[in-house]
Amino acid sequence: MRRIYLIAFVLIFATVFNADSQPANYAAVANKFKQFYNAGQPDSIFNMFSAEMKASLPLAQFKPTTIQLKSQLGALNKTEFLKYNQPLAMYKATFDNAVFLLNITLNNQSKLTGLLLSPFVEDAKTIALDPSLKESAVLLKTLSGSISGTLTMPTNVSGKIPVVLIIAGSGPTDRDGNSAKLGLNGNTYKMLANELGKNNIATLRYDKRLVGQSVSTTKEKELRFEDYVDDAVGLINQLSEDKRFSKVIVLGHSEGSLVGILSIRDQPVNAFISVAGAGRSADIIVTEQMKSQPKYVADNFKTMLDSLKKGKFTENIDPKIYAIARPDIQPYLMSWFRYSPAKELKKAKVPVLIIQGTNDIQVPVTDADLLKKAKSDAVLTIIPGMNHILKEAPADREQNLATYNKPDLPLKPELVTAIVNFVKGLK
Repeated sequence: MRRIYLIAFVLIFATVFNADSQPANYAAVANKFKQFYNAGQPDSIFNMFSAEMKASLPLAQFKPTTIQLKSQLGALNKTEFLKYNQPLAMYKATFDNAVFLLNITLNNQSKLTGLLLSPFVEDAKTIALDPSLKESAVLLKTLSGSISGTLTMPTNVSGKIPVVLIIAGSGPTDRDGNSAKLGLNGNTYKMLANELGKNNIATLRYDKRLVGQSVSTTKEKELRFEDYVDDAVGLINQLSEDKRFSKVIVLGHSEGSLVGILSIRDQPVNAFISVAGAGRSADIIVTEQMKSQPKYVADNFKTMLDSLKKGKFTENIDPKIYAIARPDIQPYLMSWFRYSPAKELKKAKVPVLIIQGTNDIQVPVTDADLLKKAKSDAVLTIIPGMNHILKEAPADREQNLATYNKPDLPLKPELVTAIVNFVKGLK
């Protein structure tokens, strides 16, 4: 698990950026933040907060988090203004040890109402669509909003063709497989759509609920794992009713594998593909990842997890794991942790393909073995050298993670071959 850095997740507004000039009050606040941060004065930064933000993020919580942040990142060398659209300004923050995106929102009194650090990535490069393909927008209306996706189709095709629904992995990941907040810029799903399309297989990929162009009235504390399943089921039914398609295949990547496993129950699906999917429940995997953290952090997570198993939430969370275990996200974790992917896959009534890379530093091959054991008639394909974002990568952790931000790095060819052969072999 990557080291987690954060200052605050408070009142950050989603906007469309169309303004370029930096307001003077934002420039002043950004400069003061840099000054107080480098001087080791979190109290002074806290005094820049609005009353609402002080209530949401008390000094007792903010101060140790900021001190810890400085010990990890070092000094803040410069803040470069990127763009502004009221009330949000974005800066490229260059620290001694890393580069982050600094988001600032202010109220009418120039007090901070939002302050967020997230991994900085360059704008995702556009992957050229193969000339033999065309893309069109897809919209699924839900009870709480809408899910926005992209359908990729061959332009010259006669008769019906199969379509693959691509379900994204964990976190705020978009339809192309990218996430600025996670420092992920690999274009994995866009590349997969391109490659399958060239083999006369249509694909539908989409922004997860609350991500990208998918909008919802669902608040973070109201989100449940089953919401993702409901969205996938809606898209499955939409595809099954489309007369252009001969078969509907669901492909789930990473956390999306479990979403896919649950979404194919009693639905008009012809096959399922799990790519880099876990075989164990998520609480076991995350607990293992916590072993690399200091003992007091791991103990804090265990306390939270033990409470969740009893149906209770934990308000006091260590700042280092606040991003993945904060109170508002704990109901979602509870809904997610209750499922065992292997046990759920055993119930599948359609052909199954399980794909796993040997150099995946997030999900080991043993998880794919568990899925295969649960579904003995499944096809298991192990791809040497493939990592979690489905590309060639060394086993070394740091070099492996570096590929997560290389949008031009192609998919492992064996991945595409395995999927194409499986889909075209369906009866």
